Amino acid sequence: MVITEAIILAGGLGTRLRDAVPDLPKCMAPVNGKPFLSYVIDHLIDEGITHFIFALGYKSEHIIDFINKEYPTILHKISIEEEPLGTGGAIKLACLHAKEKSVLIANGDTLFKIDVDELASFNTLSGANCTLSLKYLENFDRYGVVEINEDCAITSFKEKALYKSGLINGGMYALNVHKFLEEELPEKFSFEKDYLEAFFANRRMFGIEQECYFIDIGIPGDYERAQKELK
Repeated sequence: MVITEAIILAGGLGTRLRDAVPDLPKCMAPVNGKPFLSYVIDHLIDEGITHFIFALGYKSEHIIDFINKEYPTILHKISIEEEPLGTGGAIKLACLHAKEKSVLIANGDTLFKIDVDELASFNTLSGANCTLSLKYLENFDRYGVVEINEDCAITSFKEKALYKSGLINGGMYALNVHKFLEEELPEKFSFEKDYLEAFFANRRMFGIEQECYFIDIGIPGDYERAQKELK
């Protein structure tokens, strides 16, 4: 089963990029003359996504204006949180606009050029609640590590630390909308801590490694790297 619908989380404040983008949401930080968000949207269009749900918050008008001007023909809905709801709350609110059984979740400040069909197929065949796209990294301390077994079922989430190597959560997920909305979750919560880490032991949650380009512009060093790598 293919996934043609994506929720893009684009409500981040970008506090660590304040010097570079003082008055914009993080995903609108310019990279080689265009907002970083455009690289995310373009990749998802190339991967067959035809309907977008933009989960917005901080300075949402900038993103709405950008989408209407630069992507006037894409089918999309806008989901706005009136106050910060956390990643989980933002996804839960956005899921109310979803039309498909499963959706792709992406972050507006992260470009992970995954194979969406591969992720969607695995998610469907495994009957998963949620399947994570994982990225193998070496010598990092910015991310926690996700461990999986031979069936790709998640066995643990490890806290951020200095790791020589490991699989990280790349911030892109195939999510079964109905199963997610059936959970008794609060209005405000972290998708990572209060859903993935809280439920993986007794829900069908999987992770598949995808050897694709990955960059998260959340810190100045990687934002500068994006300027060099995204030509």
